Amino acid sequence: MSVTDASTIQRSRRAAQRRQAPPLDREAAARRTLRRQIARIDAELAACVARARARDAIDWSVPAPPPAGPRLLDLGELERLRDDLADRLHEARETLAARAAREAERRALLERMLRDPSEHRFLRITRAEVGEPGCGAWESRPRLGLIGMLAGWWHVKISSGCPLSAGAACTERLAGSA
Repeated sequence: MSVTDASTIQRSRRAAQRRQAPPLDREAAARRTLRRQIARIDAELAACVARARARDAIDWSVPAPPPAGPRLLDLGELERLRDDLADRLHEARETLAARAAREAERRALLERMLRDPSEHRFLRITRAEVGEPGCGAWESRPRLGLIGMLAGWWHVKISSGCPLSAGAACTERLAGSA
């Protein structure tokens, strides 16, 4: 008997055992599968929340436990929990994708502004808008004030960053403005 014949026989025996398994074993297997799915989705949601910023407003809260205390969830409750987590993961991914698209759009605008400042007069792009940390900003301004504006002398001025100490207040200010 070859190795492939032996593995085929083992697979057919396991399939027969599964068909003859009592309902409790099938329910336990379904519970294990659902718990595995919930754990995987929860880990992916946690990774999305870790990449998020305060202004992304991703719901990472944990649902309140039922008032009855600890108990074993039935299959229906496990499926609802899995579906709820899957919906929240989908929303988190959409939020992160939308933020990435906005940041890419602002980076492209910044590149155009750096190439031709006179076409983007008085435009201000912050570091947060392009996905960089800190409080700096790029702004298209006339050279020499009113004289430069009348003469068409424009340049991009880069701010040095946040004047506040250690950047902690800067982060709070950015989170509040978004």
